[in-house]
Amino acid sequence: MKSWAQVYIPPIDSDIPFPQLSLYNSATESNESLPKKSFYQMYVCGITPYDATHLGHAATYITFDLINRYLRATGAQVDFVQNITDIDDPLFERAKRDNVDWSELATSQIELFRGDMVDLHIIPPKDYIGVVEAIPMIIESISKIKTSAPTYVVDSDLYFEVHSDSDFGKRSHLSDPEMLEIFAQRGGDPSRVGKRDPLDVLLWLHQREGEPGWDSPFGKGRPGWHIECSAIALHYLDDGLDKQYSIDIQGGGSDLIFPHHEMSAAQSKAISGKEFARSYVHTGMIGLDGEKMSKSKGNLLFVSKMVNEGISPMAIRLALIAQHYSVDRMWTQSLLDDAVELLEKLTIALSREEVAPTKPVIVEMINALSNNLDTSTALEALSSWSDKTLEGSMGGEAGELSRAIDSLLGIAI
Repeated sequence: MKSWAQVYIPPIDSDIPFPQLSLYNSATESNESLPKKSFYQMYVCGITPYDATHLGHAATYITFDLINRYLRATGAQVDFVQNITDIDDPLFERAKRDNVDWSELATSQIELFRGDMVDLHIIPPKDYIGVVEAIPMIIESISKIKTSAPTYVVDSDLYFEVHSDSDFGKRSHLSDPEMLEIFAQRGGDPSRVGKRDPLDVLLWLHQREGEPGWDSPFGKGRPGWHIECSAIALHYLDDGLDKQYSIDIQGGGSDLIFPHHEMSAAQSKAISGKEFARSYVHTGMIGLDGEKMSKSKGNLLFVSKMVNEGISPMAIRLALIAQHYSVDRMWTQSLLDDAVELLEKLTIALSREEVAPTKPVIVEMINALSNNLDTSTALEALSSWSDKTLEGSMGGEAGELSRAIDSLLGIAI
């Protein structure tokens, strides 16, 4: 599947030092510095394309774009892979509701998503992979699991025994009762008769009437949700050089901690024999005016619609990084207004022939971002610099700062 247009990343003065990037690892519940490397592998879970990009999606992909940008600014190569779940129950349900073909619905929403990513200046993934095109590698991965870990069949559907992974549950820090409750809420089937353990996860679903199916050694059908990411990530990212981890960063929203990332990690371990990710990094949820934002409430805000209404994509991006990526936060009109105001102030300040010293503020930005993406501190530094410039301070070079803002924050001014 094609990705989207490349994003130009301006260079930053090579004399400026870059501290090692520290990120909050959900699996260890602590801030950890990534090891200094010349090459990183990052996998970020993509959308199910029954709708286009809402603000929750945007906040997540902007966060991992900031990680990508920081690591690249250090001179490292980042192999970034993202899937798209173009086979899934919600997609089929929406297509049936709207009386459209599921593949046509997926295609239309994927195209909208690509446009949103371009508008938001998200660096495209090296590989952007849909489940449909990944079926052969998913079948191969399931075959590897069958030889290395316990699996069994319930009414022609193939399951993986999750507790065969001795670390199952340790990444999400949940008890079995907590996992059962969340599993039932997020697409799982803990009450299915015939399962050996309520938490066991579906690998391959026998073809249902009216749904697509693919031939496999396990019968004609389609993959379960969690195995798709295991298969795609390992196929495109695990080069076998690291004997302890398959990839450096597994990313997504906090709603994916369980079951998706826990179960994907357990399956990946059964395939490769290694812990899946060195760091599990998760973004907070975005609400709207004091309420949870969700499709069931009908209060999702879509990036494409906001842009079509005349809202600057850069203002949206700036508003979404105004608070820390890991906290649940609310989208409000005042948040957007503040972002627009800061963007206008920066634009005016950067247009001056004489500006306040720029190297110190670039260093402040870098130091803030290196500390678990402390974007609010980085933006405070930029606001303060703008005020000093507008008050007449001199000694800086506007182009130098403009390039750094674009390179590190993805804000093109």
